[in-house]
Amino acid sequence: MRRTLLFVLLVFAGGAGALGGSILGAAFGRRTLFAGGVLGGIIGSAAAAWLASRFGWIEPTEVTATAAGAALGFLAATAIAVNTLHSPVGPILSTLLIGAGGLLGLRLHR
Repeated sequence: MRRTLLFVLLVFAGGAGALGGSILGAAFGRRTLFAGGVLGGIIGSAAAAWLASRFGWIEPTEVTATAAGAALGFLAATAIAVNTLHSPVGPILSTLLIGAGGLLGLRLHR
């Protein structure tokens, strides 16, 4: 159950971070919209790993590995989303890579 909650938290926080970063980046122009989204998604992924530790879902020593996996998953999701913007399916489903990356990072750490 904790792994499912961790997965959902990572996906939601990574997506929310990307949305927030894109909004902030858009305030400074079109070029910074993308950069803000990427930076926001990575920060959101790391924050989710930290929050999962605070909830007791993962050990404090596992935060770095989980955050790194989620960030790599987010970068993969970004690459897929950018190349499938013609359909909403690609960008939406690619966010699942954030959670999968976080769980993989956790598994590799263990």
